[in-house]
Amino acid sequence: MSVSLKPVAGLPPSTDRDTADTVQVMLARLKQGREDAARDYARRLDGFDEDPVVGPELMARAIRVVPEALKRDIQWAHDNIRRFAEAQRATLTEMEMELRPGLWAGQRVIPLASCGAYVPGGRYAHIASALMTITTAKVAGVQNITAVSPPKPGVGIHPAILYAMHLAGADRILAMGGVQGVAAMAYGLFGAPEADILVGPGNAFVAEAKRQLFGPVGIDMFAGPTDSLVIADATAQALTVAWDLAGQAEHGANSPVWLVTDHEPLAREVLRLVPECIASLPSPNREAAAAAWEALGEVILCADRKEMAAEADRIAPEHLHVQAAHLDWWKARLSAYGSLFLGENSTVAYGDKAAGPNHVLPTSGAARYTGGLSVHKFLKVVTWQRVDDLAAGAELARVTAAISREEGMEGHARTADIRLEKLTPRPRLVVGG
Repeated sequence: MSVSLKPVAGLPPSTDRDTADTVQVMLARLKQGREDAARDYARRLDGFDEDPVVGPELMARAIRVVPEALKRDIQWAHDNIRRFAEAQRATLTEMEMELRPGLWAGQRVIPLASCGAYVPGGRYAHIASALMTITTAKVAGVQNITAVSPPKPGVGIHPAILYAMHLAGADRILAMGGVQGVAAMAYGLFGAPEADILVGPGNAFVAEAKRQLFGPVGIDMFAGPTDSLVIADATAQALTVAWDLAGQAEHGANSPVWLVTDHEPLAREVLRLVPECIASLPSPNREAAAAAWEALGEVILCADRKEMAAEADRIAPEHLHVQAAHLDWWKARLSAYGSLFLGENSTVAYGDKAAGPNHVLPTSGAARYTGGLSVHKFLKVVTWQRVDDLAAGAELARVTAAISREEGMEGHARTADIRLEKLTPRPRLVVGG
């Protein structure tokens, strides 16, 4: 039976209802007032009173100020993300088959026409989020990609984010964040086409806006605060584990981190080291990580590796990092995670920034039933069918009519009957004699 060695305070009181109500009012006003309402929210909420459309001159200026070394690093990460997305795209192909003589069916793979990619701003400059969302949509073949990111007064969008958006292939960029940024993409403001799908992480208001817009507009997933779990056994290095937990706690006070282990000395040492690691971080990272660790950090002691795996599957973390022996066993056994990191030479930060697989992943246990953002999210798999001639469809018509009548759907049955009747020879009328 697993035992938690660190008491968990639990999540703070929910404000979901207040958030939902605020977002509902904002979306209604933005749908009615469109660009004027969006500009008003940008002025009042972001202190930004400039043209939100990023033009060629502003883009050129941003590209000039990004250091060449950083550009090369962004290009390196972009290359990994692009090539991984291309390999994913190649796994999904069109096909056709003859189910019965003369009855053909198949599938087509069609890219979405338009996408809206939200790139977070706020405390951190999320360069990697621009690469993950826009690059993947581009590889999928999306025809028109609009990207938004919160601007800072007098600065606009962070230059490195702008460079990443441009490199990844955004067709239109808006300096606008929050609910108004999401609405600009969904409603087709400032010259953008209405988005078929909205993707990308954001704060609680962004997530709620996507949730409320879902239906007429697709979304990548219902995202909550990021979370990470480390599985470690006696072979793991306590300091490495401690830093992996502290590094992910840096996301903020509502981001859970877990250690699941069957080795109590390791558990005790990690509990000692994590606060030391966090204390060495600069402010405000230090305060964010400390709040997460105090409120939501947990160390769970299990009897053996089977129990450790079961505990990880129960939690279904966004990020799951295994620092234990026999990695092939863990890879085959674990089944509920957004992305899996195998071995101490890997780390969640690699996946967050540059390794290649997407970092937009299911949170809050959603990994039990879904994976993360991929090139497949931007593609529609649609089916088609064809009956070569009436004779080939005779049995199909008979079975369809029979099932339809059993269901009480006479109209359906008659659409099959009328085709079957064409195959039934009618008596010829003979005149004279």
